[in-house]
Order: sequence, then C-alpha cells, then structure tokens
Amino acid sequence: MIDIRDNWRVLLLLGLCLLAALALFGPLGAASGDTGINESDQQVTDPTNLQYGLELSGGTRIRGVLEGQVATDIDIGSENPSTVERDMADELETDGINVTVRQRGPDRADIEVFDVTVTADEFASALSAIGIDATTGDIEEGTTSETRSEAVDTIAERIDRTGLGGSSVTTVSSATGENFIVVEVPGEDRETVKELIGDPGRVQVIAGYPVRTDNGTELQTEEILTGEDFTNISPAERPGDRNPLPRVPVSLTDDAGQRYADLMQEAGFTGEGIGVCDFNATAHDGPREGQWCLYTVVDGEYVYGASMGDRLAETINSGDFRTNPSFLLQTQSFEEAQQLEVNLRAGALPTNLTIESSSFISPSLAQKFKPLALITGIAAWISVALVVYVWYRDVRVAVPMFLTASSEVFLLLGFAASFGMALDLSHIAGLIAVIGTGLDDLIIMADEILQRKEKVQTGRVFQSRFRKAFWVIGMAAATTIIAMSPLAVLSLGDLQGFAIITIIGVLIGVFITRPAYGDVLRTLMLDDVDRS
Repeated sequence: MIDIRDNWRVLLLLGLCLLAALALFGPLGAASGDTGINESDQQVTDPTNLQYGLELSGGTRIRGVLEGQVATDIDIGSENPSTVERDMADELETDGINVTVRQRGPDRADIEVFDVTVTADEFASALSAIGIDATTGDIEEGTTSETRSEAVDTIAERIDRTGLGGSSVTTVSSATGENFIVVEVPGEDRETVKELIGDPGRVQVIAGYPVRTDNGTELQTEEILTGEDFTNISPAERPGDRNPLPRVPVSLTDDAGQRYADLMQEAGFTGEGIGVCDFNATAHDGPREGQWCLYTVVDGEYVYGASMGDRLAETINSGDFRTNPSFLLQTQSFEEAQQLEVNLRAGALPTNLTIESSSFISPSLAQKFKPLALITGIAAWISVALVVYVWYRDVRVAVPMFLTASSEVFLLLGFAASFGMALDLSHIAGLIAVIGTGLDDLIIMADEILQRKEKVQTGRVFQSRFRKAFWVIGMAAATTIIAMSPLAVLSLGDLQGFAIITIIGVLIGVFITRPAYGDVLRTLMLDDVDRS
C-alpha cells in the first residue's frame, strides 16, 4: 500500500500529469481556431489541443506603427483634461477623437494628437493658443504606452472575434526607441489580416436631413451615434425573405437611446421623413439634399443609408424606444455586416496603424518544421539519457531520472495547451533547454545523495543530503529565472517565448518534479525500515 504521507510529492506529480493529459487530449484544452488557407498540406490532423505559431503552421506576421504625435509631461495647470481635448481639437480643426489627454499628475499630462495632417509646429501653436506653454522640442513622433495597449487589446479582440486560434498581438521596441505592434495570425494570408487590422474601425451613425432656413432648405448632417453608444450587438444576419439586406441588430445605451429618439422627432424623421431616403453606395458617397437618411459610416466611408421605417417611428413616437432602444444597422453585403459587427464589438483603434512590413510563411513549408522539431527534441532526450545511464550504470537511478525529466516536458505542453499558447521554434528551443537544465539538476541531486553510497543507511542521512542538493538546485533556478526575466518581460520577439518556457519549466522543476524524484530515489535506495 502506498504511504501517502511519504509519497505525496509523487502523487502530486501524477495528478498534474493527468490534468496535463486532459488539457492536451481532452475537451479541457484550448480549441484551435479555423484557418483560412486552403492548402492540402495544411489539413493535417493533430490529436492534441496544442496550437502552433507561424513557424510551425504557416501564416502572416505584420509589423506596424501607430500614427501620432505626443507632447510629454506638459504643465496644463488646473485645466480639466476634457476641456483641453476639446480646445485642442477646435484649434487644430480636427475631430475630438484625434486628441487625447492623459493625466500624469495634479497639473501634468501627456497630450496626443492622432491627425497625420497636423505638423509639430501646428501642434505647438495650438498648445500655446489655449494657454499651455510648449515648444516643438516637447513634441515627439509616436504614442503613449496606454494608446499602444488599447490598440493591442482592440486588435486582439478583432482577431478573437473571427475565431482565429493561436494568434498573438504584442508590442516590440527597437534599439532606437521606436515602438511597433506585431501581429501574428497562423493560417491566414496577408490580405485577410491587413483588412482585419489595417483600418481603425470607427463606426458612426450620421443623420442627414433638410432644415428650413430663410433662404429655403439646407442639408443638415449630424453625428448622433458612435461605437461607444452601442451595446448588446447581435451576430450579423444574412438577407432573407423578410429582410432583403444584411443587417446587424444592436441596442443602445440609455443615454444614447434618449438622444437618438429626441433627434429623430425634432428633425422630422418620425413624421414627414418616414421612408424618404434614396441611397446608392455606387452613385454617391455622402448625404444629399431633400433626404431623411440615417447613414452607417465606417472609417469615413458611407456603407449604407437607411430611411426611418414605420414600425421604428411608431416605437419612438409612443415612447417605447426609450425603454428598449434597439434597431437594425443595414449594409450592402454580408461581408460588410460581419466587419461592422466585429468593429462594434472590438471597438475602434485609437489611431491609424501604418503597416511597415509583412511576411507570410507557407503552411506547406511550416509543416516540414514540425517533424524536425520533434526529432530534435527526441534526439536531445536520448543523447542525455545515454550519458546518464553510462555514468550511473544503475537503472534505479537512471530510469526515474528519465521519466521525471519527461514529465516536466509533458507538464509544460499541458500548460501550453491549457492557455492556448501558440508554439513556435523558440518555444521548442525552450523545451529542449528545460530537458537539459532539468537533467542537470537531477544529476546534482543524485550525485549528492549517492556519494559514499554505502553510508546512505537511514532516512535522516538521505534527507540531509537531499537538502544540500536542493539548496544548490534552488540557487541555480533563482539565477536562471533572474537571467531570463528581462527577456520574458521585454518585447523582444522570439526570445520572449524562449524565456517564458524556460522560466515555467524551472518553476515546475523546483516545486514539483525535483521533490518527486527525491521521494522516488529514497524509496528505491532505502529499505522500508530505514526511511524514517
């Protein structure tokens, strides 16, 4: 019968291996997303839940930079950041969304301008015009870290909404201080990825309607809704018998619903404007006179213009719309409806993303790397195993050592499957490094315990030598973690994946596999009566 008190570390290792197996082969693992490349070589059945990066599955890598200028650590006095944003937008004659003020202290702030037509001189002049002391020397090309973080989250959300598994969106800094956003999407071609992330995705609903003046009637256009006003976005719907156009059912926030209903009544949409909108996307790209149209605008492009329907007008006039502010956004094609849904759900990028470089790895080429990576890992494991066996010439020491090292790699793969980590060649290199460092620690442990083997007669002696060995192993692990931490934290591309796998492997070894190997070695080397 197994003594749970003396062997709980081994039981813990076995339990974690079982969980890792479920993550790798069962329904608990992260599901892989569908890919969009129709190559026969890509259709390879993988029995595991592992996801693979570009180097092992093919796909697209895009590097881009966010457009903008930033004046850092500017003294704005007691001014409200919102007031500064509004005044700056007025001075620069740009949309308010193109100016962001980020508070850094009681009277300090970073001021960003995202309009590419604005020069540094104009930026500085606008600051001076609103009473803020700044020069062109205070202005730099680029964006703040918060803006980059928002862009990363938005792009990642867009990609997730499309069901593309194994994708990653990160920020990378160059040696010259430039900041880039790197997007990796396995299994997709360049054009698809560029279409998905290249545009800001700003959604607006603009009302165009006639206004009576002393000189007759004039066309009035007014932005009534933005992406932040929408909630409970439903999936895009295809055209049907009752719905001739693709559409996206949406609901509005209470404030937006109230504002929308008020304007619809004041501007005549729910009266004489019912059904009065003739929109043709191929014939014109904006509002026309004599029309009561509600335009869906994405990144400045009028994708559709709809008139007020009888039923929606009735709900607005009766007041029901204010308690349940929901309606339909229509588009010309189902693809536009799908993209509109993604933009509404993920939100808009804070500024334009300029794509500087892109690369594509063919799935057929990437598939060749998988067996090579597997062969490399097995070769490393066998080579080290042979050396260990030749050195000890004792299967009681060597075999548990091999199994313990293998369980460490197995746990790492289970961890990767659980969290949907996309494995690349850098991660494989990290796994091989874990095999090497793991066996190195186990050899240190075995040598310390088995020195003067005939004197290891009692559990007390065994524990004393085990503690000495574990102290050395712990110090080595701490050194490795400290050395690898900068690589894991800094955005250094493939080095980050290598460092993360190595650090996790070291932690698994120190807290799980090394103590378990010690229990196994104690059981094999001591008689039952000598273990106490």
